[in-house]
Amino acid sequence: MQGLCANAAIPSTRMAVKLYGLKKPKVKDLNKMDVKLYVGNLSFSTTEDELRTLFAQAGTVTSVALIKDRDTGTSKGFAFVEMSAQTGAENAIKMFNGYSLGNREIRVSPARPREETGRSGGGGGGYSNGPRRDTYGHSGGAGGPGGGRDRRGGNNRY
Repeated sequence: MQGLCANAAIPSTRMAVKLYGLKKPKVKDLNKMDVKLYVGNLSFSTTEDELRTLFAQAGTVTSVALIKDRDTGTSKGFAFVEMSAQTGAENAIKMFNGYSLGNREIRVSPARPREETGRSGGGGGGYSNGPRRDTYGHSGGAGGPGGGRDRRGGNNRY
């Protein structure tokens, strides 16, 4: 069969792309050495441009992401700054951890990988087949955030 490697059970890269939708890693991505830093205890008025200018003193800044509240758009008081090299990141930690910015003593440390929260998206109550019951069989209220919609009557539509 064409497209198989020497070991017949392993498909070639081209065949794997067709069969499984897999993509070959780009060489550019493998050589990427950006180091992400966590920057905390920021003033809510701090901007991405201020952070970029500040961290540029330590090395080349690849990106700045000021984390904002999804609903209000206001800063949550922390950001992630990506430096192009490990030495720049180390310099930034030495220079700016404990640095006073906007009357706040900022914290700078290597960013940790995101932890899985166990949440799969979705959420809220929604409709149920009946009231939720506790271990004693009592229904007790609306059943948490978003719950209780099934009591509306009618055809259960929005």
